[in-house]
Amino acid sequence: MNTRSTILAAAVYVATVLTVSACGATVSEPSRSSGASTATVTNCHAPLTVPGTPTRAMTNDTGITEMMFALGLQARMVGYTTYDSKKIDIDSSPWRSDFGSVRSLGTAFTREVVQHADPDFVFAGWNYGFKESTGVTPDWIRSIGATPYQLTEACRQPGTTRRGIERPLDALYDDLTNLGTIFGVRARATTLVQTYRAEVARAAASAPTKDGRARVLVFDSADPAPFTAGHNAAPDEIISQAGGDNVFADLDDSWTSVSWEAAARDDPQVIVIVDYPTGPSNTVQSKIDTLRAQPLMSQTTAVRQGNIVAFPYAALVESPRNPATITALAQYLRSKGF
Repeated sequence: MNTRSTILAAAVYVATVLTVSACGATVSEPSRSSGASTATVTNCHAPLTVPGTPTRAMTNDTGITEMMFALGLQARMVGYTTYDSKKIDIDSSPWRSDFGSVRSLGTAFTREVVQHADPDFVFAGWNYGFKESTGVTPDWIRSIGATPYQLTEACRQPGTTRRGIERPLDALYDDLTNLGTIFGVRARATTLVQTYRAEVARAAASAPTKDGRARVLVFDSADPAPFTAGHNAAPDEIISQAGGDNVFADLDDSWTSVSWEAAARDDPQVIVIVDYPTGPSNTVQSKIDTLRAQPLMSQTTAVRQGNIVAFPYAALVESPRNPATITALAQYLRSKGF
């Protein structure tokens, strides 16, 4: 198999589909004024009240920022932060021009950066910016007079730091719907959700129901243990709707580390690589080389047969790219006989 061609084809397909679906994303509609009555939504299974319509929203990470762009909320944003490794996300994004027109606040989501931006609404998630180790938490956001909104895919389970409280696509749809309510663009949010549901249904219609489904492993990185996606991360449902079975579907967590023994145990037939290069040691090719060199992984069907496909990071975390990624992965699996 020409691995590079497969990787590029997947990336190009996702970008093409999303470019079409993103058309009109900046079309505005009547919305509440900043002085209007409050909006209350449910976020991480708790009520969240937002006083008026935010006019200085700040986001962290590419997938989260793209949700704002998909809803046409660029003018309501004071800026976004991301990371150096996410350049490929921005370059491949259907909303690339929006990343260029909205202010970049750099690659550090710190208290200093947030305070300097003076936001009234901060959209991030646990391990997507919110961390006790940096002091940037939802409680701290409230202490500076802004409203924190948590990425639903990364909501913490009660009494634990494990993440994920509902199915990943439901998390995406809930966040889009909530943002539509908060920012007064409910019609746009409803249209997006309907469009995404329809695309997912079309992709799932070609998937095998039981027999013939591929066993799929998500490989993010290895430092030194493999980092992968559990039941509550976006790839689990991306894989399921595309017609495969995530080998870590029984892991009640989002993104997390596992052992090489566990990764190889069920003999994955396809491996999905998360593409976010942070240097020569973290490119897609270097990740493939790692899999080939690892004694247990080298014997798996996926590595032996070269059934390896890569997608940009923003396509595999909760984001408006998820439905197109399902379509692209479904086509890849069908091409491999699954």
